[in-house]
Amino acid sequence: MRLFIFALKGNFERLFFKKSSGLVLVGKNATIRYAHYLSAGKDLIIEDGAEINCLSTNGIQLGNRVTIGKNAIIRPSNIYGGSIGAGLIVGDNSNIGPGAYIGCSGLITIGNNVMMSPGVSIYAENHNFSDTNIPMKDQGVTVSFVTIEDDCWIASNSIILAGVTIGKGSVVAAGSVVTKNVPPYSVVAGSPATIIKSRN
Repeated sequence: MRLFIFALKGNFERLFFKKSSGLVLVGKNATIRYAHYLSAGKDLIIEDGAEINCLSTNGIQLGNRVTIGKNAIIRPSNIYGGSIGAGLIVGDNSNIGPGAYIGCSGLITIGNNVMMSPGVSIYAENHNFSDTNIPMKDQGVTVSFVTIEDDCWIASNSIILAGVTIGKGSVVAAGSVVTKNVPPYSVVAGSPATIIKSRN
């Protein structure tokens, strides 16, 4: 019965998508704002309480069999005004974990077969703070990007900061803070994250 209700809600929500090519399941209290900026492949699952703001220059582009976890937030733009962000691209068979925060004011690209555990945060901008005579919140932001290549595992409560590329096949250990590029097939851990071994 629960899945039937989620499918009914998904079929209604997808009427407003820019594009959708398969089954859509939308959970209880999930919110999709500016849905006409959302493109989805087959078998999209948006779990309970997730919040997706799709207003962005590139839109939100989700591949086949993508799952957005419970209470995850995807936010390219401030829903109360301000500049419009770049957006998010997610490849096939990838997920955004429960309780994640995806701040995609700069373009965030997530490849195919990417596993994201609960509580991961990804930020594609940095607040400016160099002028001590102006409140930091009035100094604006510097927009950047984040790229996560195919077949990566981003473990629980990791933080990925702006301007970072995580190479194919890499593992980011739980609780890590990634501040610089990660070479392909690396395992990184710590704050700031450093390479602890290579999968090769």
